[in-house]
Amino acid sequence: MIPTYIPSPAYGVLWLGPVPLRAYGILIACGMIFAVWWSSRRYARRGGDPDVLFDAALWAIPCGIVGARLYHVITSPENYFGSQGSLVRILYIWEGGLGIWGGVIFGAAGAWFALRRSGARLGPVADSIAPALLVAQAIGRWGNWFNQELFGAPTTVPWGLRIDAQHMPAGYAVDTLFHPTFLYESLWNLAAAGVVIVLERRLCDRLQGGQVFGMYLIAYPLGRMWVEYLRIDPAHVFWGLRLNIWASLCGLVIGVLAIVLAGRHAADRLVHAEELPVKPVEGDK
Repeated sequence: MIPTYIPSPAYGVLWLGPVPLRAYGILIACGMIFAVWWSSRRYARRGGDPDVLFDAALWAIPCGIVGARLYHVITSPENYFGSQGSLVRILYIWEGGLGIWGGVIFGAAGAWFALRRSGARLGPVADSIAPALLVAQAIGRWGNWFNQELFGAPTTVPWGLRIDAQHMPAGYAVDTLFHPTFLYESLWNLAAAGVVIVLERRLCDRLQGGQVFGMYLIAYPLGRMWVEYLRIDPAHVFWGLRLNIWASLCGLVIGVLAIVLAGRHAADRLVHAEELPVKPVEGDK
């Protein structure tokens, strides 16, 4: 008989001798690798040198990881500070706890720093990354499934998520099913990536540099807000809304402003020959 629910993985760690291979970290790494690969191809189609994007990724990825972790720690300080917290757990990113908005902000800062050094424009790079970032987030969200975390409210839908007893929130019966918010957000991100690509192709003659990334900043928050509304994990609430909903609203507003301002600035979405870095000719000293 086919079960009418989504089972949770029995474990999220595989051991290679004494070395733990954690599904959460592996999935995030796979998302990053895919994003860099696809973004480099998209940047090359804009006339850019893929090496520029690879160099930017060397700064953006570590900065993004640090920023994502800081966002989580700052918004969940009780887990790390005070009598009930443990400072050393700040380093335990394999347990989960990466806030996407901290990752976006710090990752963008790292990329901007790298591009300033190379003299490349941020707009074409950001536009190249936009749909790839959505797909990377879609891949990474499955880490929550392996960790059995960040699920939604109880539900009776056939695709409800079964949680093991050791991960069950207090006050719920062991056979309770929950909304699989990891799956909802993953599917939303994939659909949003498809919409961004379609709009980019249909509006290519009218788009300015940076506007495709503005689409990302609109598409992702729209999905994150309703997914966040379903979640029951502890969160700080302000004026009746969870903190991540407020962060998503800010991202949405920034996305709209990015599209408007980029349109007024009218920066070219393509990279031209005179903007490419000059590489030394073989034999030059």
